[in-house]
Amino acid sequence: MQFPESWLRTFCNPPLNSQQLADTLTMAGLEVEELQPVAPPFSKVVVGVIVSAEQHPNADRLRVCQVDVGRGSLLSIVCGAPNARVGIKVPCALVGAELPPGEDGKPFLIKLGKLRGVESQGMLCSARELRLSDDHGGLLELPGDAPLGRDIREQLALDDMLFTLKLTPNLAHCLSVYGVARELAALTGAPLNEPEFPAVNAVLQERLPVKVEASDLCGRFTGRIVRGVNTRATTPDWMVERLARCGQRSVSPLVDISNYVMFELGRPSHIFDLDKIHGGLRVRWGREGESLKLLNGNTVAVDAQVGVIADDQSVESLAGIMGGDSTAVSDDTQNIYIEAAFWWPKSIAGRSRRYNFSTDAGHRFERGVDPSTTCEHVERITQLVLDICGGQAGVLDDHVVDLPKPSSVTLRIARAVKVIGMPLTQEQCVGALRRLGLPVDAADGVLAVVPPPYRFDLQIEEDLIEEVARVIGYEYLPNTPPLAPITARIRTESRRGPFDVRRSLARLGYQETINFSFVDARWERELAGNADPVRLLNPIASHMSVMRSSLLGGLVSVLKFNLDRRANRVRLFEVGRVFLKDASIVDSDTTVAGFHQPMRAAGLAYGAVDSLQWGLTERVTDFFDLKGDVQALLSPRRPDFKVAEHPAMHPGRCASVWVDGRCVGYVGELHPRWRQAYELPQAPVLFELELDALLDRPVPTYQGVSRHQTVERDIAVVVKESVTHDAVTEAIRGLANPWLRDVVLFDVYRPKKGTATGGLDESEKSLAVRLVLNRDDATLTDEDIEATVQAAIQALARRVDGRLRA
Repeated sequence: MQFPESWLRTFCNPPLNSQQLADTLTMAGLEVEELQPVAPPFSKVVVGVIVSAEQHPNADRLRVCQVDVGRGSLLSIVCGAPNARVGIKVPCALVGAELPPGEDGKPFLIKLGKLRGVESQGMLCSARELRLSDDHGGLLELPGDAPLGRDIREQLALDDMLFTLKLTPNLAHCLSVYGVARELAALTGAPLNEPEFPAVNAVLQERLPVKVEASDLCGRFTGRIVRGVNTRATTPDWMVERLARCGQRSVSPLVDISNYVMFELGRPSHIFDLDKIHGGLRVRWGREGESLKLLNGNTVAVDAQVGVIADDQSVESLAGIMGGDSTAVSDDTQNIYIEAAFWWPKSIAGRSRRYNFSTDAGHRFERGVDPSTTCEHVERITQLVLDICGGQAGVLDDHVVDLPKPSSVTLRIARAVKVIGMPLTQEQCVGALRRLGLPVDAADGVLAVVPPPYRFDLQIEEDLIEEVARVIGYEYLPNTPPLAPITARIRTESRRGPFDVRRSLARLGYQETINFSFVDARWERELAGNADPVRLLNPIASHMSVMRSSLLGGLVSVLKFNLDRRANRVRLFEVGRVFLKDASIVDSDTTVAGFHQPMRAAGLAYGAVDSLQWGLTERVTDFFDLKGDVQALLSPRRPDFKVAEHPAMHPGRCASVWVDGRCVGYVGELHPRWRQAYELPQAPVLFELELDALLDRPVPTYQGVSRHQTVERDIAVVVKESVTHDAVTEAIRGLANPWLRDVVLFDVYRPKKGTATGGLDESEKSLAVRLVLNRDDATLTDEDIEATVQAAIQALARRVDGRLRA
């Protein structure tokens, strides 16, 4: 929220300079994000009046102006502004003036010089040249009563400071200049000038029929008819200036008045064109099929979750958010209806984001606006309308339906001392709360507070403790070091940390990426096969509406992002949490009932195996490259790979990864359907593993090196084409022979189609397997070796129907 310091000081003016004022607010929780002057520094610019304006003898677009700056003699100044005319008062930069820097960053110094042969004794300025705005269509015209020769900084109050506050959601009562002043008075003890709202003279007795049909939407609705207004009137300069310094441009007098009161008092309001309302107004929830064209030009559809203000024919306004175009005031408006209401915060929260826009009104109402002052604020708006636009006011019409019921909040002094961490007396706590305007009933060590209607944030004891700390001052909190002993958690040797996994993946050539946990529902459906993902109640974007149950979608998206920028070799990984529905999960310190949130590690490789080089022939990354990376990650454990199917992966090039009899993930090539859908030139290879499987790491144990020579025997086994290498290996390892140290496949032979060579037909293949044998206590004899080889052959014949190749 932005506002000028001068406006704040009309309500509370403590003896502090601008920086001290900003520091005071910041230390009380109202963070001053930016403090800057209204205008940059410049000097020797005064109010002048153009006495005469003659055509330049040597230039068609220049005029030679005689300017009176109140110094006795006239200044001759050459000016090219289109609005340079006799009688207007404008800023005049005298010789020696230093104007704000231009695009080159250097101050602009005004010197005595000649333009097309005519001497110019200064410069007449536009708003842009003084860096007051971007308007450079002509000279900045000043009010006719501006004193000649007066410094322009004083005339336009350009030494005023702009405060920009970054408020947390619990400080909704500070979303106005008066609200900030109220806090400032409590913090500094300076007197607060409370505004008065005298009732206007109600000439008209008519009321607009209003019916509040939804008490859970609107608790109070106040309005008034005003007839005979002049909407072509000019908004006063003081109001335009204050609005501009709050970051709000002037639109029309009625809109400006509504915005002004919102910045002044914190209550958004709306002014209807009375003649465009059909019948009366009804405050209700929307209905399916209804739509509304808003003031911003958008047409939105409403339903039973959105509050509306409707007349007898159609919806006219989004309750608490934005008015409709059909009843908007215009230059032809003569009769108006002023509305101020209390909308329940829960009925407004999230509705603006649903339509992908936000408004100052919605921002305030969803945090809570004082329900007790609607009448006073309508009186304030009415008085401004009568003063600026004229007209005749009707009687005030106030509908009180259902207001928040205040409940007492208890504060224990001992609890406050413990939480704040400094000694406090009951008198200090009572004084701090009463300075904030909170009614306090004090007993022995216990305070009872009934929050005022504008304090929606005071609900529990900790809220009051925070208020005490804010008023006393965070800077007075003692620096108390922690007293509890700090003991480092030592990770067992058999378990590594997630950072070790990240480093291992980086050593394998992968680069880490961090993606949102909010993903597109399409990713979940296509890449994770998850038809029922965890949906967000209030997504930040339509393509981020569900929680991810797989990391693969984010990796594919990052791959596409890099390919679009002409990357030809991409290797990515992510370690992150996924979210799945699981009714067996119960609430605990680390879990949420009904949701399983495991950590996973996923990787993707695309393009060449290695960067371009002379020593190796370029080869595209395939399934077996990533299988090797998965084996390296799980080392020294030896995973098993089994043929499997995964929604994101090629049905014939996908394997599940098993460790200790448990499936811990998948590795495979991206499914051709998704490669085509995501417009990828070639298919990447991916893996996704449970992180806990990667963290478990068996501790190496000492094992003596055999002093006897290793023996190797090669056998060629003929098996059916459908028999896998894994089945052959398991058949041999199933012997549980202590002398069998390793089984290695080193060749595969298949006969050509249509031929039967080497004793094989088309349905068979030959696998060449090397058996590695050794014995620790003695040298293997020929009989031992032969017995082991024969046992392996028999096991192959028995389990996979294999035979030795002839």
